[in-house]
This record gives sequence, C-alpha cells and structure tokens, in this order.
Amino acid sequence: MIISFGFIITGFVALIFGANWLVNGASALAKQYKISDLAIGLTIVAFGTSAPELIVNSVASYNGHSDIVLGNIIGSNNFNLFIILGIAGLVYPISVQSSTARREIPISLGVTLVFLLLANNFFIFGDLKVSRVDGAILFASFLAFLYYVSKKMKVEEGPVTPASEKKSNLKIWTLIVLGLWGLLIGGKLVVDNAVLVATDMGVSQKIIGLTIIAAGTSLPELVTSIIAAVKKNSDIAIGNVIGSNIFNLLLILPISAFIRPIDFNQNFNQDILILFGGTVFLILAMITGKRRKLDRWESGLLLGFYLVYTGYLVSKEL
Repeated sequence: MIISFGFIITGFVALIFGANWLVNGASALAKQYKISDLAIGLTIVAFGTSAPELIVNSVASYNGHSDIVLGNIIGSNNFNLFIILGIAGLVYPISVQSSTARREIPISLGVTLVFLLLANNFFIFGDLKVSRVDGAILFASFLAFLYYVSKKMKVEEGPVTPASEKKSNLKIWTLIVLGLWGLLIGGKLVVDNAVLVATDMGVSQKIIGLTIIAAGTSLPELVTSIIAAVKKNSDIAIGNVIGSNIFNLLLILPISAFIRPIDFNQNFNQDILILFGGTVFLILAMITGKRRKLDRWESGLLLGFYLVYTGYLVSKEL
C-alpha cells in the first residue's frame, strides 16, 4: 500500500506540471489565432483533461464493470461542477462571457437530461442499459456540439497578443503535447493505485466509481481550472469544466457503450439529478446580477454541498 501511495503522489506531480503546460500552450494558441479562450477551453483543454476518463472507462467497459463506467462519468461530472468550480471560484470569482450563461451551460444541462432519459429507457421498453443505439445518439450530439463550437470560433475572436509575448508554433505545440501526456500519465497513476487501495478496503464498485475514480480522473480538470483561476483566466476555467462534462457524456460514454452496452443501475438516478440541479444552480448564479459571476459564497455552497453528500454516500458503505 505504501508503494501505491508513492505512485499516487507521483501522479499528482505529473498532473500539476501537465495542467500548467496545457493551459499555457492552449492560451498561447488561442491568442495567436485570435480564437476565444472559451472555445479553446471547450475543446482542446476539455478533451485533454478528459483523457483519463476515456482510458479508465474503455478498460472498465471491456471488462463489463458497468458501475465503474457510470460511476466514473457521473461522479466526474459532479466533481467537476461542485468541487472544481467550487474551489476555483473560491480562489478567484469566476466571471464568464454572457454567451456562456445563455448557451454552453444550458447545453450541458440538456445533455444531462438526454442521458437521464436514455438510461432509464424513457423512449423504449426493455432492460435498463445504455445501448449502442443510445451511444450513437449521444455521439451524433457530440458531432453537432463540435460543429457549434467551430462556428463559434469563427465569430468570437480572442484578444490580439503583442509580438513580444508570442510563442513559436513549436513551443506552443510542445507545451500542449507535454501537457496532455503529463495529464494522461498522472491521471492513470493516481486512478490505478487509488483503486488498489480502495479495493483492499472492501468498497463497492459504485462508490469507487463515484468517489475515488471520479476524483482521480477529474484531477486534470481540477489542477487546470485552479491554475486558470489563479491566472484570472475565467473562460479557460469554466470552459474546461463545462466542456469536460459535455465530452464525458457525449464522447466518453458513447465509446464505452460501443465497446459493450452498459447496464444501468437505477441508484445512479439520484446522482444524475444532483448533477442536473447543480447545473441549474450554476445557470441561475450566472444570470442573476449584472456581473455574470460565480461569487465566492456561491462557490462555497457548491463545494460544501457536495462534500456533505459524498460523506453521506461513504457513510452508507461503512
């Protein structure tokens, strides 16, 4: 177990360096091509930080561990929304472009609702599972989302960067590639060894997926968003979280379902509804007031609520 903890610490170090490189490279790329930081956060950064979920879920799905697949995705999305935005908002209040409050966050809300309906066979009768057909519907929605973001990139331009601050293409892409590798390796080290520790403690796959694996695979998002918040780059911070949540449901989940249809445990409905409610809270926080900002007290509510809820889940297992 001591060796596992050593690998977990090594994973944390890789995550921190990877996140910093990725944010620096992605921000430089956005400024060089006059692309908004939000669009970069919703795509490159979101995909990079979702890589651990993709690896873990692909393996879990292939081995038929449906509770780990669902627990990782739902738990990661809740961790992103409640813990990451909560901590990032406490570090620096998160203000966003008005279009984010009107479009991207509601898109995340709609995707969550579609997932809830498909998983519970709202449209058809039969065994409760996320089938390959459901996966195809979600993946088609992902392609539509990418098209939306590509159109958005052409409309919204980022700030012009002075020539003295510009990075070369080689340096930008080196930072992005090293950052992605650091996140990928770090996330895998943390998750694999956290699962070993949790399994030795006799915790169920559902709770492992919702807590330890979800937290582990969300560490890239956590570190990336906190670093972005420290640098007062709110669009990267919130774009990373919202983009990762959309990627998890529209890309990671369909790939898992394509590998093997996922049996749906109805106990996850409670966690999906919490994700839905948290997203509604975020929308209200962004549209109320003139600043369109997630203030520190609102961030504290998100963080506090989920810590209490997680404690409740774990206490039921012990």
